[in-house]
Amino acid sequence: MAVDIGKNISGFLSQKQSSASPELASEWAALDELHTKKLYHQLTLKLMTFVKHPSLQEGEQLIELYSKFIMYIENKINPLSLVEILAFVVQQYTDWKEAVTFLEKMEAKVKGCEDAVMLCKVLAGQILLEKLSDTVATKKIIDDVEKELDKKDGVGPVHGRFYLLASNYYRQQGKHAEYYRTALRYLGCVNLDDLSFKEQMQHAFFLGLAALLGEGVYNLGELLAHPVLQTMKNTPNKWLVDLLLAFNSGDIAKFDEMKPKWASVPDLAAQELKLRQKISLLCLMEMTFKRPSTDRQLTFEEIAAETRLPVNEVELLVMKALAQGLVKGAIDQVDGRVHMTWVQPRVLDKQQISTMVKRLDVWCKDVKNMEQLLETQAHDFLTL
Repeated sequence: MAVDIGKNISGFLSQKQSSASPELASEWAALDELHTKKLYHQLTLKLMTFVKHPSLQEGEQLIELYSKFIMYIENKINPLSLVEILAFVVQQYTDWKEAVTFLEKMEAKVKGCEDAVMLCKVLAGQILLEKLSDTVATKKIIDDVEKELDKKDGVGPVHGRFYLLASNYYRQQGKHAEYYRTALRYLGCVNLDDLSFKEQMQHAFFLGLAALLGEGVYNLGELLAHPVLQTMKNTPNKWLVDLLLAFNSGDIAKFDEMKPKWASVPDLAAQELKLRQKISLLCLMEMTFKRPSTDRQLTFEEIAAETRLPVNEVELLVMKALAQGLVKGAIDQVDGRVHMTWVQPRVLDKQQISTMVKRLDVWCKDVKNMEQLLETQAHDFLTL
């Protein structure tokens, strides 16, 4: 039986060599040679490159490659590498349900490798979401794989594909906060140079919208510091970067000034009230951040002036900030003041870092003054 299989493989590879173009014929010959010599590691590496060849992406050539060659040696191939190869094969199925079934059966064959099993699930999830629009089955896969990934330390070979699947799902479902977090994690797992400029721009635009619309997303500094946003500079979408900067600094005047731009996006225009509430909270956070820890008594009038809210709505704004854990402090309703003791840490931009540097300079001077005071008054303290 083994001899028959070997002959079938050799016959298939020889037939492909004779019918292929000179360039591709040498590739088929290399596969044949590596298989004959049983150099399975080198054969695996060759296959991982070979399945990406442009001339093999049409028709069912990769399915034929699997059924007449790879299938017979799959137990000799590293399980994760095998699934990486099959990621290209399943794209040539015309029956997408059959493709999902194929991947489910493959899970049993690679069960000895957790990463390979998870990658099978993620590839099936991509087909279920993009080709079959089965969001229920996709969500189950996302939940199952996420539980397994949470047990692992560091970033593995499955993380990037998983976060791409999860972010696409959440974007389709309109879950902005979940999309924002998973899309940022996806970009953290890939090299931007591996993405086309169009893909980078798409990620940047969707992330920008999600940062503005996402419930509970107040830390915009991580996105603003990400190089993916650079793709929108010198494009018609540059206004989105400017709007994110305005939100990050709580600049309500800039927000109002840019209304003709952001109101042209239906999703933003429909959520104007929520956007105004969000930037008001960010404005309050920025006011607290800019104040030194010894001077964080904010009057209702000061907050109203910065946030452009009526004075009678300031207390409700502060209560929302306290409830969401954005700041800590106490409200003095009698004097119309708020005493802030803490503001939620955020990734800082250059302007905010400059403010922090100035505060550290003041702190250093205070410490120096205290040191000098102790030097000059030490005798008085010691003789008490």
